[in-house]
Amino acid sequence: MPNRFRNHSLFNWLQPGMHVKRWLVLLIFGMAFLSLGASYLLREVYLSFTFHEAFYYITLQMIPQWIRGIIFLTVSLSIIGIAVWKLNTSLLYAFIRPGRGPSVVQSIYNKRVLGKGPRIAALGGGTGLSILLRGLKGHTSNLTAIVTVADDGGSTGRLRDEFGILAPGDIRQCVAALAESEPLMSKLFQYRFESGDGLEGHSFGNLFLVAMARVTGNFEEALRETSRVLNVRGTILPSTLEDITLSATTHDGVLVKGEHNISMNGTGVKELYLEPPDAEAHPDAIRAIMEAELVLIGPGSLYTSVLPNLLVPDIQKALRETEARVVFVTNVATEAGETDNFTVGDHVQAIEAHVGEGLIDAIVANNNIAVGFPEGVNSTPVDLTVDENFKHGNMYLCKADVVAIENRYCHDPLKLAAVIVDLYNGIQRFPVFSRNSKMG
Repeated sequence: MPNRFRNHSLFNWLQPGMHVKRWLVLLIFGMAFLSLGASYLLREVYLSFTFHEAFYYITLQMIPQWIRGIIFLTVSLSIIGIAVWKLNTSLLYAFIRPGRGPSVVQSIYNKRVLGKGPRIAALGGGTGLSILLRGLKGHTSNLTAIVTVADDGGSTGRLRDEFGILAPGDIRQCVAALAESEPLMSKLFQYRFESGDGLEGHSFGNLFLVAMARVTGNFEEALRETSRVLNVRGTILPSTLEDITLSATTHDGVLVKGEHNISMNGTGVKELYLEPPDAEAHPDAIRAIMEAELVLIGPGSLYTSVLPNLLVPDIQKALRETEARVVFVTNVATEAGETDNFTVGDHVQAIEAHVGEGLIDAIVANNNIAVGFPEGVNSTPVDLTVDENFKHGNMYLCKADVVAIENRYCHDPLKLAAVIVDLYNGIQRFPVFSRNSKMG
């Protein structure tokens, strides 16, 4: 096509892939011209022929013309509306089954509204990251979960040893959280076999990912296809594609190897190591961090879910270079053997001891400890009271009620997501703040 046409407004207006509204307007104009043409023909026929007296009543000639016009317009618009709705339902039936997924309206909302949401990259693992994603997916579909693959216990550890794949456990929880039919997928993917030779102890989601990896040829492609099949809202990426091992030196000076052993050690972590120490990050994870408008670290087990991602050198570098704000979401409860008696400040200092200062711009911490934990449990609320006037570098402390009432060991996904979106909107309202400067 000649270049002189390419800049023409009508040519650009008619290009495919544009907004839906313009095509609806074009459809209405077409129908209006069709109606106008039909009215001219009918008038000519009306003047040229003599109709049976029944047409007097069929065309409602016993009532004023303006009332007839309103009646016919109402009936025609109703018919058109029903026809368009049923046509779209029929066309979308292969993708949206009644009772088996979101409604047509919800699907359009997900595509048109959530697709314009903020670009968020979330780093972590375990239950904490899945809870965060479950809340955020109601605000944006531009989500990227960057998940640790250091887990080596239970079903995940057995599958890593037998099939030589990346740890599927934490990734499985993220898939369940972001799947379109989330309640059912969560139950299915988290289902753990309680009996069966070779099956006992395995979760269905782990087996599904392993089977998909065998079918597609590699774990990365398996995760991509799993996300497509389950209509996952967002992107899930392993922090690295390398076979890594997590090791730690305890406060007693003992070297402990393996993420599971670190969790079970119970004497506290002094220093954490990643083997190999120069493990390469997933390229798409780096891209997601650099293109994000907000980067979230946590919540999750500090030493076994959060820090393993940050110890990957390329991810650490990307977090320092990104223009996005980096927000650390602290746990609402301490973990026995890992973070006993930790305050908010202790969590931050543990991160800085491993990756240096200046990485975190803001902190989200729970301030609702009105109802404590049951007596006899090993976990307690993270102590915020001693950090009420928390000041460390240029970090901003955001205090809010983000705890789940029904399970005070965990965040409430809706509360947490609302606080994070508010924090993001606050950042957008104050663009004068440079990176690593205090936000209000």
